[in-house]
Amino acid sequence: MAILEIKKYGDLILRKKSKVILEVDDDVKRLAYNMLETVYLANGVGLAAPQIGVSVRLCVIAVDLDKKSPIIMINPTIISSDGNKISDKEGCLSFPGFYENVKRYNGVVVRYTDLNSRELEIKSQDLLSRAIQHEVDHLDAKLFIDYLPEWKRRFVEKKVKRNRNTGKW
Repeated sequence: MAILEIKKYGDLILRKKSKVILEVDDDVKRLAYNMLETVYLANGVGLAAPQIGVSVRLCVIAVDLDKKSPIIMINPTIISSDGNKISDKEGCLSFPGFYENVKRYNGVVVRYTDLNSRELEIKSQDLLSRAIQHEVDHLDAKLFIDYLPEWKRRFVEKKVKRNRNTGKW
């Protein structure tokens, strides 16, 4: 497996809507396993294909610390939510070192295809639900800072620019 470069905020691919995957072939499987390896190495809980420079609807979720039950989602679609939004600290591998409070549904149901081309549906709560929403947003070209008030988003963007200019990123 290979460790992939994670694209940082400012890379145009992060603002490009991802394409549907039509066939689960060896290339898709290899990409998924490489993404898992990358998210584990980065100590993240999720990674979407656009974050590694590939504009397809694929994401991996690894909220378990033992690395025994990652979820690989192809063409995920959130089909329902519990209606209750909770604000919690959220970060992103494309924004290293930045964390902000973001309101998300505490529970969602997501439909997706797995690596065996089976269509599955899971009901999620808490951190898993938050991770799913965050990664599906990446596939739709939406970033966690888009949920922030305008003044806060500008503040984060300014700090990112300063970090980039000083070589801290």
